[in-house]
Amino acid sequence: MNHVLLSVGSNINPVKNFRAASTILAQEQILVDCSQEIVTKPHGYPHQPDFLNGAFYLKTPLDRLTFNCSLKAIEKLLGRVKTTIKSGPRTIDLDIVVWNGQIVRDEFYHHEYVRVPIWELAQKHGIIFQKEIIDSSKGANNP
Repeated sequence: MNHVLLSVGSNINPVKNFRAASTILAQEQILVDCSQEIVTKPHGYPHQPDFLNGAFYLKTPLDRLTFNCSLKAIEKLLGRVKTTIKSGPRTIDLDIVVWNGQIVRDEFYHHEYVRVPIWELAQKHGIIFQKEIIDSSKGANNP
């Protein structure tokens, strides 16, 4: 079983979309816990509503690539539309940040809205981070 910490964010009907995402994930995987939600100002593109950010701790039998594809399917199901504005408004954003104790997204190091909720769940559940394995060749879109 793989242990996963996801970063979760939304600024379009955020409470509704957080709940919908957690419900879907709980039906498809083992949803262990959810962090406290925090409200943050938009990053990168300021002309949009504030974001609701948090983290989910899950267990999954799926490999990382297959699991990431399932996350993108959930985003699409909940109405996520990717535009040319990378940091633009979104119904839901689900990103793998920690996979089996390894930090796999560099956003963990650069954004408190990612780090704080992830760290909350890691401390609560005794998850120890191993040496990072960020694949910089994939950039910020690491699955």
